[in-house]
Amino acid sequence: MSKQKSNRRILSIILIGLALVIAWLVYERFQEINNVSKKSTKNRQPIPVEITQIKQGPISRIRSFSGTVQAFAEFVVSPKVDGRVEQLMFDVSDTVSRGQLVARLDNAEYVQTVNQAQADLEVAEANLSEAESLLTIAQRELDRIQRLLQRGISSESQLDSAKAEQLAKQAHLKVSIAQVSRAQATLESARIRLGYTKVNAGWNGGTELRVIAERYVDEGETVSASTPLMRIVELNPVKVIIHVSEQDYVHFAPEQRASLTTDAYSGRSFPAKILRISPVFHENTRQAEIEFEVSNPEHKLKPGMFANVKVTLETIENAMYVSDHALVKREGRYGLFMVTDDRSKVSWHPVEVGITQDNKVQITGKDLSGPVVILGQQLLNDGSTINVVTQNITPKI
Repeated sequence: MSKQKSNRRILSIILIGLALVIAWLVYERFQEINNVSKKSTKNRQPIPVEITQIKQGPISRIRSFSGTVQAFAEFVVSPKVDGRVEQLMFDVSDTVSRGQLVARLDNAEYVQTVNQAQADLEVAEANLSEAESLLTIAQRELDRIQRLLQRGISSESQLDSAKAEQLAKQAHLKVSIAQVSRAQATLESARIRLGYTKVNAGWNGGTELRVIAERYVDEGETVSASTPLMRIVELNPVKVIIHVSEQDYVHFAPEQRASLTTDAYSGRSFPAKILRISPVFHENTRQAEIEFEVSNPEHKLKPGMFANVKVTLETIENAMYVSDHALVKREGRYGLFMVTDDRSKVSWHPVEVGITQDNKVQITGKDLSGPVVILGQQLLNDGSTINVVTQNITPKI
């Protein structure tokens, strides 16, 4: 047992010694590598870079949203009565004015109905004249009986009969008057229905002129009441609806200006403004609708076109910004390589990134002034020596 303990002790001493030797060798190697690295750094050539200047001025948060051009207003023209389409005055893309006649139905049946109602009215008016005459005669007879009764020539029974006859003629007159009113109403209704055979394009508000977008029937077809004949749209102005998230929603306000572009007219923008903002969000998408009004006097924009809407959500008048080429991300943070006053070295400065507009980026941080590197940063570290080969101190950004 004592011999085994002695052997273990000797083995432990040997292992400890080997560990110390290995540690010493590793340390010596590390020192050697470090010395070589320092010598290499001292002998390294300055890194060529391009620099620019941090600037101050206005910067805006501009967002683009996609939407679809829609008619500002539209309605479908339909007849109020049944009939055969006798004439259509307009076709697709034609312009119509407010209240203009756009279609005509066969009206023969409705003309006959008007004539019948006119004849019924004349009969009712004749009956009314007869009732007035009979009432006049009955009133005279009642007056005569009353005078005779005062002279003692007539009896009470004759007076009662005369009064009953006079009351009956009054009731007959009222019935005749009611019949005339009913006949007049029937005639007016017939005339209105006859007028419905002429279909007009009437609307409230908006412009005086609109355009035929679709035509659903042809001449000669028999249609029933409320059958669509054609769709009429207003093309100046038009509207575009976009959907925005909660984050962007707070930056919108009525009458806010925007610009609209389409694939059909590349390079041309159309001025737009916010007309309505939805007060609710859709539960499925968590987005709200924003409606823009777009002036369209030349009718260039057509309903159904894809549209891109650019809106300035926020503007900072005196922001500090730099070209986005100057930004570098190291260890998960954005920063800049600031150039020393003698332009021989750089120092790393972390920054916070704000609004991005085109190729300029808002930055915030400490001691942010002077030139910064915009080309060659990938070779730099904090304290690296540089050689400025190109200076872009007043860039157009």
